[in-house]
Amino acid sequence: MNITKTSYPRIVIIGGGFAGVALAKKLSKQEVQVVLLDKNNYHTFQPLLYQVSTGGLEPDSIAYPIRKILKDFPNFYFRMAVVEEIDTDKNKVKTNIGNLKFDYLVVASGSTTNFFGNSEIEKHSMAMKTIPQSLNLRSLILENFEEALLTSDLNERNALMNFVIVGGGPTGVELAGALAEIKKGILPKDYPDLDTRSAQIHIVQSGDCILKGMSGKASAKAEDFLEKLGVNIWKNVRVTSYDGKTVTTNTDLTFETATLVWAAGVKGATIKGLDAEEFVTRGNRLLVNQFNQVKGFRHIFAIGDIACMVSDAFPHGFPMMAQPAIQQGDQLGENILKFIEQKPMKAFVYKDKGAMATIGRNKAVVDLQHYKFQGVFAWYVWMFVHLFFLIGFRNRMVVFVNWVYNYVRFDREARLIIRPFKKRLKK
Repeated sequence: MNITKTSYPRIVIIGGGFAGVALAKKLSKQEVQVVLLDKNNYHTFQPLLYQVSTGGLEPDSIAYPIRKILKDFPNFYFRMAVVEEIDTDKNKVKTNIGNLKFDYLVVASGSTTNFFGNSEIEKHSMAMKTIPQSLNLRSLILENFEEALLTSDLNERNALMNFVIVGGGPTGVELAGALAEIKKGILPKDYPDLDTRSAQIHIVQSGDCILKGMSGKASAKAEDFLEKLGVNIWKNVRVTSYDGKTVTTNTDLTFETATLVWAAGVKGATIKGLDAEEFVTRGNRLLVNQFNQVKGFRHIFAIGDIACMVSDAFPHGFPMMAQPAIQQGDQLGENILKFIEQKPMKAFVYKDKGAMATIGRNKAVVDLQHYKFQGVFAWYVWMFVHLFFLIGFRNRMVVFVNWVYNYVRFDREARLIIRPFKKRLKK
């Protein structure tokens, strides 16, 4: 990999997400060599992926070059690589561009979509975890409407304009709200010769409420917002299969749709060499102690979505969201330096700063530690928080200008089929 040899300890970080970037920043300008590996050369602000999927934002407004984030840091190296295996005996990372020795390893590989072993659904549904996946979904949505114009078969036309979202978490709720607003304000103008009123948006939730991780008040208010936007919410219903045309469930309920979006869960993105049963727990996550050390190792750590730190308050680990990842990355930066100096490390304590979700224009729900509110003010809070955590002044300005324009004009300019996508239909 052409990494300069040095007398400094080498810390290899796998993953340039929230956790990996936070850790790299914390280790900047310290007497260590930091090597960050990621399959992409950019950091993705995942909470706004749904806006890329629905044409509200272009992908470059929620992505930022990793090299630019850390360009002024000495002893920092970035390599675009796919990590294939971790050799824990020889302290070596094996990648598609070569091997690299490490003194300390931090796995921050994040998470991937969890289809719970259903290969048919995985083959025919759409995930929304990465920028390429979001662009694929955007293209598919627009292509379906173009195709709906051309068919005289009413059932086929309705299927092309129907959307089924599996999962009532923040991703599913925010995507459904965005699609509902597109149906109401944009599709009639773009497709005046198509009866877009027949388009249907469905959320299928296996549990008895949406936004399960938030308060009951937030869940009820989000459901009310969605229903007023015309979204159909099906609770206590589990999707069992999808063949590219028909969605079947564990009840008599079925859906005819050309677009099924799977937002029903995620799992840890484990890597060969650290994927044995003794390391991995529920959700395919790596078991770590209170210092983020992977079970059975002193010099290998895990942070963010991939890490499962069990406590009384969080028996299944911390929620797989940005805040725990950022906080773990920040503190591990201090702990690794203490560990190198043979000083006692500080146990990680998660500071829950709350949760929020937006359902559309002037509609959001916010749960803070001592305050819970919904509506217009919550929507402004949601926008401010997301702008604040975006990396880069340009990204903040571009997103802000886009939001203002979309709000004033009730429009989404990025309705472009840049890279056509055709779903693989079952033969």
